[in-house]
Amino acid sequence: MPAAFGPDALAPVTLDRREGPYGEVVLRRRGDDFEIIANGCFLMDTSDGRSERLLIDAALEALPAERTDPAVLIGGLGVGFSLARAADEPRWGRIAVAEREEAIVDWHRNGPLAGISGPALADPRTEILTTDLVTYLHMTTDCYDALCLDIDNGPDWTVTEDNGNLYAPAGLADCRARLTPGGVLAVWSAQPSETFEQALRNAGFTGVRTEEVGVARGVPDVVHLAIRPA
Repeated sequence: MPAAFGPDALAPVTLDRREGPYGEVVLRRRGDDFEIIANGCFLMDTSDGRSERLLIDAALEALPAERTDPAVLIGGLGVGFSLARAADEPRWGRIAVAEREEAIVDWHRNGPLAGISGPALADPRTEILTTDLVTYLHMTTDCYDALCLDIDNGPDWTVTEDNGNLYAPAGLADCRARLTPGGVLAVWSAQPSETFEQALRNAGFTGVRTEEVGVARGVPDVVHLAIRPA
């Protein structure tokens, strides 16, 4: 999500600004890249995307090789890197994306971000769920083989206060309930969190580990991984 901008970085140009039920979301262009800002908090941009792709790759790699047509839920559409990566992988069966901001969905369907996500949105395996991820995980009866969650700058740096519920015991219990036995929970973060790793263990997950990917800003992005016991 976060990116570093030096003193010589280009000034951003606002392309769209909308007020929604969760506050303000803004789409900006900075040079050749796009940025999403929520309530004044920088969420992500299109300058790299390696860690967003790792979110999908690491979850798939952690699944049993013999599992056919696994279903994945991507939490947060963002700039579309995770969705595009999932759609590029023929092994996935169902690809669902939970995105609560209608503006972000519109930027992908009808706006500048369509260049990233267009083929993925046209993929018959893809389904966009315009819903709050935390509420959806608590209310739905759907189950997935992988949950790939990227709605904040990490468990310790949430975009809105309510998102903190996702990383609390009740939220992690909902994640576990929505996973098939042996399913994988993958959570993006701007920095490692030993506290969150312990929370995953306390919630009954096994195989808890953290994968890092270097980024230009220096501190590596990470993906926290955990397995629901079979």
